[in-house]
Amino acid sequence: MLACGSKKMQSGDAGTLNRIGRDYVTLGLEIGQFDPDFVDAYYGPDSLRPKAAKDTSLFPKDSLLSRVSALKKELGALTASTDNDSTRTRAEWLNAQLTAFERRIKIVSGENAPFDTESKELFDAVAPVYSEQYFQSLIASLDSLLPGKGALPDRFQQVATRFVIPKNKIDTVFQVAIAEARKRTLQHYKLPYNENFKLEYVTDKPWSGYNWYKGNYQSIIQINISQPIYIERAIDLACHEGYPGHHVFNALLEKNIYRDKGLQEISLYPLFSPQSLIAEGSANYGISIAFPGDASRQYCKQVLIPLAGQDTTGFDTYFNALKIRSSLNYARNEVARGLFSKTMTDKEALRWLTNYCLLSEKGAVDYLRFIRKYRSYVINYNYGQDIVKKYIENQSGSDEAKRWQSFEKLLSNPVKASDLLKATKN
Repeated sequence: MLACGSKKMQSGDAGTLNRIGRDYVTLGLEIGQFDPDFVDAYYGPDSLRPKAAKDTSLFPKDSLLSRVSALKKELGALTASTDNDSTRTRAEWLNAQLTAFERRIKIVSGENAPFDTESKELFDAVAPVYSEQYFQSLIASLDSLLPGKGALPDRFQQVATRFVIPKNKIDTVFQVAIAEARKRTLQHYKLPYNENFKLEYVTDKPWSGYNWYKGNYQSIIQINISQPIYIERAIDLACHEGYPGHHVFNALLEKNIYRDKGLQEISLYPLFSPQSLIAEGSANYGISIAFPGDASRQYCKQVLIPLAGQDTTGFDTYFNALKIRSSLNYARNEVARGLFSKTMTDKEALRWLTNYCLLSEKGAVDYLRFIRKYRSYVINYNYGQDIVKKYIENQSGSDEAKRWQSFEKLLSNPVKASDLLKATKN
């Protein structure tokens, strides 16, 4: 699948797809003029950028949808007429991205669909549904683990608070964590010689970290210091935003698809598209690629905790609780579903986020902001990670070297969730 077939793409089909790819980019950039969250990254030529819109308050919904429809019609005809695997794979990826364009245009226009319909059209996936009883049973397993009496979320926070990185130690801890994640990645991957990133600290964001990819293998990695940052998050964010996560993913796509193959469409990264499920899912799974088994836990204990000036009292309790908490991540999806369908109030949503996601009061309020802004995007982190994990481990088993190899292939090719699910079933 990731080799895009063995047959050589016919020159006529390639020319048509190249032209559609350029039209796709210009259309996406135009949508971005009206929807400031739409374009996450663009590193193609300035000649494809549209002229500045005179009035961005007048959203041209109908004309944009018409252009999307015309491109999808061309792609459908090409897919139906070709016997070339590479042509079909590229056309199907573009078609899925354009389906996401359609849905996002409708969202911006105030036209909503059910949560699962939205996630399917935007991200090519529908996450499983879990009942409150499912999360209650998982939470119950923490009762004998956490010391003290009272509500479980409060007892968890009492343990977790010991491992909040002091503000004056954040930069030191993050610099070391990112350097370690980069070193481990470079032991397996040859990245462009000039790849690099700039680390910034920001406040008042609904997210904990963000990678702004700038092209030419450069990123800005931002860490939100308005939220408490726990010691394990240094490794999580170092991998997720940097190595082998978003920074590496974007750099490999730029090098292998845009620079080497000249495929214009990959130079545009629309945030609300199937590309994001692969981006977020691989970035989360990349943590266990770089730090397999107990490696993250041990690195925190031996390196990061001393750097943060903390002691290890309660360390085992905290990290054992984190293992259980990771299985609770799907509760975030249920909160988003409930808010989306108006079956859950804000008060109830905050209860779920504190009781089942074990977020602090500040963390729960911020995540509610995240859901309001990014909607069904939340499935990309948990379900996206599970899709990537199942695919990579199906390909490579428990062999760590093979996992790195399969992961690199995944990061170096435009694929979508349904491709990975189909390959895993076969």
